[in-house]
Amino acid sequence: MSSASDEISQLRQLLAARDEELTKARADIERLRAQLEPATTYLKDEIKAEQSFGSLIGDSKPMQRVRQAILQVAKTDSTVLILGETGTGKELIARAIHKISPRRQHLLVKVNCAALAPGVIASELFGHEAGAFTGAAKRRLGRFEIADRGSLFLDEVGEIPPEIQVMLLRVLQERVIERVGGNAAIPIDVRVIAATHRNLQEAGTAGKFRADLFYRLNIFPIAVPPLRERKDDIPALVEHLVRHFARRMNRPIHTVSAATQDLLARYDWPGNVRELENILERAIIVAADDHILIDPSWLCPATPNAPRAVSNSALANVERRTILAALERAGGKIYGPAGAAAALGLKPSTLYGKLRKLGIARKQAPFAAEE
Repeated sequence: MSSASDEISQLRQLLAARDEELTKARADIERLRAQLEPATTYLKDEIKAEQSFGSLIGDSKPMQRVRQAILQVAKTDSTVLILGETGTGKELIARAIHKISPRRQHLLVKVNCAALAPGVIASELFGHEAGAFTGAAKRRLGRFEIADRGSLFLDEVGEIPPEIQVMLLRVLQERVIERVGGNAAIPIDVRVIAATHRNLQEAGTAGKFRADLFYRLNIFPIAVPPLRERKDDIPALVEHLVRHFARRMNRPIHTVSAATQDLLARYDWPGNVRELENILERAIIVAADDHILIDPSWLCPATPNAPRAVSNSALANVERRTILAALERAGGKIYGPAGAAAALGLKPSTLYGKLRKLGIARKQAPFAAEE
């Protein structure tokens, strides 16, 4: 009888041990799932980024300096601060640094600090424990933990509120984080790349950004030039972007008219490369044939006081001079392969319309008889 009782007891112990192992296995699976889900999201983001523009276009001297800086800092683990106006391509710089760094086999996790509400930014960056606040049903890993052994890109870092600046400073100094609602110091191995369009030194003087955090971030600054300071790169950028959008939209776009190239070169680009992307995408959408034209009015700012914009009259003058030069080269001829319309990449009817709109009379150009 005792033998049977012993066997039952042993069986119960075995079953209890098995249940304990199953519980532990389920917990491990849940932990791994919690780690893999966000990692998969960021991997998808990286794939999309690689499939978009993916490279730094242009060989102007300012861009050569940027490339040199990337090569110098990429092999190190130093914190990088990328400085530049909105639309200059700061994220491309961050991706280029990560791509050739020793951390390239791991994730580059992006955080747009300006897009996060102050109440959730701590949880997004450092994670939270279950029950840390209303709605925190389970533990969540923050971006620092997701980026472990990789890189974390803090875009618009100047928008981080003061209380989070203190927490970020501790991470940079001690390389540990604490989840919201937790008290355990979690070591992290992350390379931080930050970016901003603000002057953080001026923000520090105004009491809006901690000076000690600025110096921690500003170990290796890279200044990204605005497009108006690298206009030599515009033809290469136009070619690259037109090819990209034409392929994406399945449009047979092959040429950009000389008038359009001249217009783009003379514009000041307050919105930088991002504005150029948007203008070219719009031009390809409305293109009637295999070449694109840009209406000068598209380049005017949405608000009258927008910085570094050009006026309607200035743009009209550019277009006027371009058309007159083409007419002169063509001997006043509009139609045919040697005509001004073909040289400008326009239909003859379109060119006639522009002549009327710009008030170009026959006496201003030696119009030849059409063949």
